[in-house]
Formats: sequence, structure tokens, C-alpha cells
Amino acid sequence: MKKILLSVMVFVLAAVLPAAEKTGPKVFISVDMEGIWGVVQWNQTNSDSPEYGPARKWMAEDVNAVVAGLLEAGAGRIVVNDSHGSMRNILADQINPKVTLISGSPKPLSMMQGIDASFEACLFIGYHAQAGTGAATLDHTISGSTVRSVKINGLELPELGINAAIAGAYNVPVIMLSGDEETCSQAKALLGQGLVTVAVKKAVGRYAAELFPMEEARKNLAQGAREALANRAKVKPFRLDSPCRFELEFLNSGQAEMPSLLPQVKRTGARSVAFSTADYIEGFKLMRAVIALAGIS
Repeated sequence: MKKILLSVMVFVLAAVLPAAEKTGPKVFISVDMEGIWGVVQWNQTNSDSPEYGPARKWMAEDVNAVVAGLLEAGAGRIVVNDSHGSMRNILADQINPKVTLISGSPKPLSMMQGIDASFEACLFIGYHAQAGTGAATLDHTISGSTVRSVKINGLELPELGINAAIAGAYNVPVIMLSGDEETCSQAKALLGQGLVTVAVKKAVGRYAAELFPMEEARKNLAQGAREALANRAKVKPFRLDSPCRFELEFLNSGQAEMPSLLPQVKRTGARSVAFSTADYIEGFKLMRAVIALAGIS
């Protein structure tokens, strides 16, 4: 009887283990639009514009190139969060069918909705530089019509840093970023030289760029994803110490009025507010509410 049971166990393990071995690392992708290949003007990112259609197609194509590279490198489940504007830019039938797509807004974690501690790696695709960056495509931080700067614990951060800290709060490293050359430089300076960056264009000004050959750009995206996933163990999560102090500077003084009505938020200048939280994720959500209030002032 024992021999029969042992034989059954061996058979079951033989059937299960190969499937387990094929289950690769779980990967999260946050995809914005300003840093996508081909995009150089705001109207290309606006659903009211006739130029939006081609740009959303390029967005899906950039993501699909990255996904192809990840799958070749052995990725398991891949979750893509549409992270631009209304966050329903990517047409679901244009994305690789093996991908789980998160679409629509609002979402509690916004550009990072879906991230948790079960992921082994995070990628930022189509990202842009922080507000005030020279020679960067469509530079801004979260809201170009509202926010001049965001500082956390005294450090001014671009969106890529703010979002990387969300991944870091779950102990997930950001292993790759794509965008223009200046965004790639900002990302490496902040997140470390182990980060794989893929530039798909070089900004000539805020509204003009040298677009790298399309086939070459997509090939580089796939290759970058393969390399990043293979070397993910060399990249450390980006973390911010708690408690966290958030400082926001707006474009005008009126935008600081409504946020300062919140009991946790203090006005620190004509157009600036600040608050502190014990937890980074808690602070991030409050920051989103503050920016939303500033936008209706």
C-alpha cells in the first residue's frame, strides 16, 4: 500500500512541477502616453483631437514590444495599467492577449493601480520628465495645469519617482523605463544605474522631438525588457522613509486655497501647501485629493 501511495505522489509531483517551473515572475507595467514613440504634442494625448487615434495605437505597440521581450525572458503573469489621462487609452483588443489590462479611472493608486507585494518587477513605459525640465517632451508632474512641483521628504520628484516609491512600498523594484532621453537620464539618476532605460526619442524642445526609427525603437524596447527581467535581482526597490512629508507648489495662489481647508493640510506659502503622514501610500492618496481640489479652484 505504501508503495502504491508513493507511486501516486511521484506521479502527481511529476505532473505539477513542470507547470510550476513554467510559471515565471509576475510583472507590473505602468504605461503613460507622453513618452510613447511618436508623441510630441498635447493634442496627440487628448481624446478630443483627431490626432489621438494614431497615438493610442503607438501606445499599444510600445507596450506590446515590451511584453514580447518579457515573455521571451520567461515572464509569468503580466499586468498592464493604462496610466494616462482618463486611463482608457489602450484599446483592449490591441494589447497582447496574454496580458491583464487595467483600464479606466479614478483608481485608488492611479498610475500604479494593481501593484502589490506579489509582483517581482515593475516597468514604466512611455513616461515623461518632471515639470520644469529643459528639452524634454511634454514635461510636467501629475497635472500640468496645476502642479509646479512635488517634494517628498525634501526631495523634488517626477512622476516616475512618486510611482517608484509606491512600488517600493510593496518591495517591488522598477527595472525598466522608456521615454525620451532626458526622462531616461532623470530615471537613472534617481533610481540607480542598474535601471534599464530605453529612449524612443530625443526632445528638441517641449513640443518637438527627433523620433528614432520606429522598428529600431520597438526592437530596443523588447531587448530592454528581456535584459531588465533577466537582471532584476540587481535592482533595489526605491523607498522613502516614513513618516513622509509632502510639499506641493501650485501654479497660482488660488490653487492653494481649497486644499488648505483640509485639516491635515497646511498652507506654507501663497501657492504652496504641505502635510505629513505616517504611511507613504496614505500620503500618496491624500496628495491626489489635494491636487484634485487645487484643480477646481
